[in-house]
Amino acid sequence: MSTRAARIANATDVDGRRQRSDASRRKIAEAMLELLREGEVDPSADLVAERAGVGRRTVFRLFSDMEGVFREMHAIMTAQLTPAFVRPFEATAWRARLGELIERRAKAFEQMLPIKTAADARRYSSNFLQEEHRKVTRLQREALRDILPASLSRGDVLEALDLTLSFEAWRRLRYEQGLGVKQAQNILRQLVRALVD
Repeated sequence: MSTRAARIANATDVDGRRQRSDASRRKIAEAMLELLREGEVDPSADLVAERAGVGRRTVFRLFSDMEGVFREMHAIMTAQLTPAFVRPFEATAWRARLGELIERRAKAFEQMLPIKTAADARRYSSNFLQEEHRKVTRLQREALRDILPASLSRGDVLEALDLTLSFEAWRRLRYEQGLGVKQAQNILRQLVRALVD
């Protein structure tokens, strides 16, 4: 085999290994997301390997790069949730848009609830999760501010609305206070009305 052919074969082998590794990481990330949704707060490597259909050694090898697994999980969740967040509002009046925002966030937060809760437990040991948390919090605040009239888009009312419509408030209503989805949404609507009326 010529030197050039050997280089091409080597590059193909490396590329193939990278693709297999990426595919395994994605399977592992999807398996972790499934297990988290099912209530496994800290799934074991054996459980993840079984669900992902990969070997235990593959899980341990890829788990040594948890930032990579977090990135993959985040990419999957972003792909699932982004369409709802970027869809234009149907309403034209800001109060009606605020109502739509409550519904959108309730749906998204409910889908994220077990996953974001598990991610938050690891956030302080992961630069990636810390940065993504800051980014998402900032984007949610900007989306809220974009809806509000100028008189409410700064100061105490904005701060109170930002807190009320945060993931943390939703988690508290659902987990700590034990409310159902509809009741939690109704509480958010009542709080928002009290702040803007």
